[in-house]
Amino acid sequence: MTGERTFPVLPCADLDDALVFYTALGFTVTFEQRRPYACAVVELDDIAIHLFAMDGFDPATSYASAIITVADPGERHEAFKAGLRERFGQVPIKGIPRLLPPRRKAGTATGFSVVDVGGNWLRFYRHGSSENDPAERRSGLLRVVDVAARQGDSRGDEAQAIAVLDAGLARHPDAPPIEVFEALLYRAELRARTGADAAPDLAAARALLAEHQLGAEAEQALILAVEADLTTEQQDEMGRLSADGSAPNENDSHSG
Repeated sequence: MTGERTFPVLPCADLDDALVFYTALGFTVTFEQRRPYACAVVELDDIAIHLFAMDGFDPATSYASAIITVADPGERHEAFKAGLRERFGQVPIKGIPRLLPPRRKAGTATGFSVVDVGGNWLRFYRHGSSENDPAERRSGLLRVVDVAARQGDSRGDEAQAIAVLDAGLARHPDAPPIEVFEALLYRAELRARTGADAAPDLAAARALLAEHQLGAEAEQALILAVEADLTTEQQDEMGRLSADGSAPNENDSHSG
């Protein structure tokens, strides 16, 4: 039968927070109720997601996930990024919620993931794409990057992804500079997510870019990586301020 559709039903700790996040992504709230239980439906084009609030729910323990296929993952990612930046002033790239960059991953198709405020993973892929497509499968150090991405981006295990990259860089000492460049940028991103110092990898990537003609795409990738590292530092600082109650307020500038 045609016209049949499936909709994920995802939990959250606070429905209001979830709706703020999804509307920032560009979704529209098409249904909402508070009694007898809090739930809502958000829709974007042909995507519809049902959300429900659970008392005592911990987003860090969520196992919920949804696979969403779209015509152009890159375009969708850019729209999400713009919406989050407009609503929150920056794009969250670590913790919950977060938006991960589009990336190849071993064992699956190229795409990106969103972790919403409920800790639920929305995995976006291109319609009809598959890692079995020769164009999707890479070799050498790039294959190592894809395997690392499966750990770091699909499973959320940044430490294991870093270990995969460490081993791969040691195993492929003569890899082409552009492959080493990609591996360094991804390891820098992973280190930033875990609170480690990404500066050494960014510096090494910058040195490669200065020494070799890696192209405009590599130059832009480095710029974005540096911006992402700064954003992560800002998020860490905001988290520390929030934790110790020292966030500035309007009266600070008038004190004394």
